[in-house]
Amino acid sequence: MISPQRKLRSDSERVKLSDPLARVKSAFAAHFGHDRCRIARAPGRVNLIGEHTDYNDGYVFPVAIDRYVSVAFAARSDDTNSFRGYSLDYDEERVASFDELAPRRGPPTWFDYVAGVAWALLHDGVPLRGLDFVVLGDVPIGAGLSSSAAIELAMARAFLDVSGVAWDGEQAALAGQRAENDYIGVNSGIMDQMASALSQAGTAMLLDCRDLSFRAVSIPESLLVVVMDTGTRRALAGSAYNERRASCERVTKLIGDGGANVRALRDVTEADLEASRGRFDATDYRRALHVVHENARTLEMARALEAEDTATIKELMARSHASLRDLYEVSSPELDRVVSIASSHPACHGARMTGAGFGGCAVALVSSHLGAPHELDEFCDHLRRSYSAGEIYVCHTVGGAHLIDA
Repeated sequence: MISPQRKLRSDSERVKLSDPLARVKSAFAAHFGHDRCRIARAPGRVNLIGEHTDYNDGYVFPVAIDRYVSVAFAARSDDTNSFRGYSLDYDEERVASFDELAPRRGPPTWFDYVAGVAWALLHDGVPLRGLDFVVLGDVPIGAGLSSSAAIELAMARAFLDVSGVAWDGEQAALAGQRAENDYIGVNSGIMDQMASALSQAGTAMLLDCRDLSFRAVSIPESLLVVVMDTGTRRALAGSAYNERRASCERVTKLIGDGGANVRALRDVTEADLEASRGRFDATDYRRALHVVHENARTLEMARALEAEDTATIKELMARSHASLRDLYEVSSPELDRVVSIASSHPACHGARMTGAGFGGCAVALVSSHLGAPHELDEFCDHLRRSYSAGEIYVCHTVGGAHLIDA
């Protein structure tokens, strides 16, 4: 039985508590009686542009950031048909058998994301072996930085490694998406899982959510990604997200029924929307118009980033935020405020809300010239003076899910 009450006893272990890798490894030893484990890590992500386009077969442009979910794990020797784990964040232990997994109802727990990945991999025909694990995350939960995808991909790496199955990032990403869609009941797209699985350090991922092809676009060294947490939280599993997805699907169906070759809003033009406008209500029209314009903005953003065209980058991010606020209606007063504050500083080259919305985080691209390090400090001070409720994360862009020998 795993005991969440067992404490790390040595002074050296206490010193290491600030290091997530040392902390998760020490916790594993404390709970399971040995330290013969590996560590799987998967990053959170922030999306530079391309919001609510992923489930419409569109384009997105995320970066993986240096905020991780870390999982210390080892194969079970006593029961190969079950998995048991302890969450340091929630101070909770859970155990489940592979045979008893079934889609759940109600608000998800941390363990449901773990169980959902196992369930999805089993449905793919992957022969899983039981494991013990301890999980720890520093991706803010509910902030729009994909803490759920990070735990899904970290656990996928752990399950596959302990089962002797070769890592396939795309397969793992799809399993994570199915865990959310079919096990937990959130109709999310594939962006978060692909970014957490397959991102490359120093780049943004221009991802085509239809065929999952992507290319890495280098981020100029003169720009830093800064995430601004408003301190407000939303429940992604709530009705608002699913309602917006339903709006997109209604518009797609109505235009397709009219004879157009349309599989998703990815295939719809603004002219198509205008021609069929009388067939759907004003709310559905506004939401579809956002998606059509956002797809175009995402492709233009990739070109602007490659050209280091900061004026265009700033304009595109501003238009994206306005569209999410006014057409898709997923912003919030706090998000609007922090974006306005960030955009007013001369070191900022673009800011917008990021993630599903209704709270959470905004993202900014900020000058990071080696000769002027004060620009970043001044930008952060400006934010703290004008908006003191949230946190600021200056991020490094990192690679996707990986293993570490503990």
